[in-house]
This record gives sequence, C-alpha cells and structure tokens, in this order.
Amino acid sequence: MADMRIHISFLIFFVISNIIILIPNSSLAKICHPTRKHNAALFVFGDSLFDVGNNNYINTTAEDQANFSPYGETFFKYPSGRFSDGRVIPDFIAEYAELPLIQPYLFPGNQEYIDGVNFASAGAGALVETYQGFVIDLKTQLSYFKRVTKKLKQKLGDAESKSLLARAVYFIHIGSNDYLAPFFLNSTLITSYSPQKYVDLVMGNLTTVIQEIHKQGGRKFGLLKLAPLGCLPALKVLVNGSEGSCKEQVSSLAMMHNIALSVQLQKLEKQLEGFKYSLNHFYEVVLDAINFPSKYGIKVGDEACCGSGPYRGYYSCGGKRAVNKDYELCENPNEFLYFDSFHPTEKANEFFSKIIWNGNQSWPYNLKTLFQE
Repeated sequence: MADMRIHISFLIFFVISNIIILIPNSSLAKICHPTRKHNAALFVFGDSLFDVGNNNYINTTAEDQANFSPYGETFFKYPSGRFSDGRVIPDFIAEYAELPLIQPYLFPGNQEYIDGVNFASAGAGALVETYQGFVIDLKTQLSYFKRVTKKLKQKLGDAESKSLLARAVYFIHIGSNDYLAPFFLNSTLITSYSPQKYVDLVMGNLTTVIQEIHKQGGRKFGLLKLAPLGCLPALKVLVNGSEGSCKEQVSSLAMMHNIALSVQLQKLEKQLEGFKYSLNHFYEVVLDAINFPSKYGIKVGDEACCGSGPYRGYYSCGGKRAVNKDYELCENPNEFLYFDSFHPTEKANEFFSKIIWNGNQSWPYNLKTLFQE
C-alpha cells in the first residue's frame, strides 16, 4: 500500500482500477493499521525467570546476562537476553492473552506501553542489597513503572490510562535471589537475622511494591511461589555427602517465603480496594517435574542441559562466566527441565505457563481468569 500513496496536502489519492478515491489523511492510520481490540495489558516485574533482555542494557557481569550463545538457540536463533534456550514464562503468558511479545523496559526506543512492558532483571531481589549495583532491584523496577504510568496519562488522558491500569495484570516473580545470593557470596546479611525475620524482611519489601502498584491504579496481580531452590542443579553440586540430594536449608527458606506470601496476599485482598490475585503453587509443580519428569513430557529433571560438573550444575553455560570457561551442551534441550544450572528450558517454561494460565494449581484464580475479568 505504501507504494500507492501520493500525498497532496491533507488528501491522499488511491488509484484502484482507474478509480480515484480521496481519503482524509486522518483516516489513513485506520486503513493501514486497523484498530484492534486492546486486551488487558501485561506488566512484568521480577528476576531472571521473567527477564526478557533488560540486563542487556545495564552495566553488569556475565553472571547476570544471557546475551551470548547458546542462549536463545531454540526459538529466537540468537541470544535475546533470556535465560533459556528460547522463550520464558512471560512470553507464553502474553501469547495466551493475545498480546504481542512484551518488550523489556530498557529496549532502546521502546515508548509504547499500551500492551504493557517488562521490568524484570536477572539477579534482582526484593532487597536492594541483593547483587546491589549489578541488577535492577524491585524498588527500581517500581520507579520505572511509575514513569510509565505518567507517560500513559500524557498519551491517553486520565480516564483512559486509569482504565488501562485497572484492567492490566501485574505479573511478579521475585525473592529467589534474596535467598540464593548469601550462599554464593558468603554474605553475612542472612545470618544477621533469624530465618523468619529474614523472610519477613523480603516480604515487607515485596508488599510495599504491590501496595505502590495498587496506588498507581493496579488491581489484578499474578504471582508465583518460589521453586524448591535447594534442588536447582547449581545448589545440588554444593551438597556434600548424599548423591543427588537437594540443599534443604535453601528450600526451607523458599517454603517459609511461600507461606508468608500466601498469608500476605490474603491480607492485601481485605485491605486494598478491588485487589485480586492469582498465586501459583510453583514450588509443588517444579518439585513434581523434578521427581516425575515424564509427566511433563521431558526425560531429565535433575540436571541441566548446559553447564559443567555434576548435574551440569556449575554455572558455566556459554563459557563467558568466571566459574568455568568449559561447558557441556546437551543435544536436545526439550528433553530437560533445566537449560542451565538455574533456569528452565523453553519446553519447561511452556508447560509451566500453561499451568499458570489455566490450571487449577493457582489460588484463588488462575491467570486466565484475571485477564478475562
């Protein structure tokens, strides 16, 4: 169509079968870009499970980036910054919600927020101190979201932007790094508190961010429980003695976090006007996939496709990280639960996403219900 356009003042001539049709320039956008019904937007907050490339644009280390091969090899055919061989959970959720792929907030030139935007950053935690200086922590992600709300108001006006923000779904996964970082950095932060006090500290920060999103107009929240962190291939190589054992100390923190999260969301439902949420039982689903991989269409649930050492648990995938320049790569990532020592394969992300979207492992709603309401 572009080759047929002849601009004369505010009119445009279309020559079709020797007939000249005059159309006002203001109507051209409707012809070239038919107005589509805007589904509920998707705003994403979190860590590497949800990061779609924000860490490509910050000054950080290779440990917190996935912008090199073999990441992305399955779907994108290039490393997009996602910590997987292909798509991650927010990509599938966007597809199910009939939205385009949600762009990372820091993607150059990205100013369109009608469908939402992704703020997630690999390595991020609810605590500012978690990998501080190398990631976009949750508090900073919130500040980016507030900038977006201002731009939406400028673009759409108060009424329409308020409606968009109220209909949108706010998809959050955070906390894993808050419990993992102290073990890998030999930090004394976690030992300064009792386990419950430390969980309360993490939960307090997450709760504050949810409350702030609500103040900005958010009403519908989708969250995942933390996975059994001690069963990650990266943690299993740290266990001395028992072959194949999980690091129970870390998994117990994840369980405490999950209990606190469930309690807190029930409180927020009573306290905040119009607040609705979906909490997926991610811990139980992942643990089931580790122990019974064939139920989920995979063969290997307890080791990574890419890495080195026992269970390919050393975080060396791609040979760019400090731990090891040598690594092994499986032939078929679709047979594995984990792509690298911490992160799922695209295959795993897809079946996780289906469960999050329309399964009965979420309470009190699944994500599909939130999008439809």
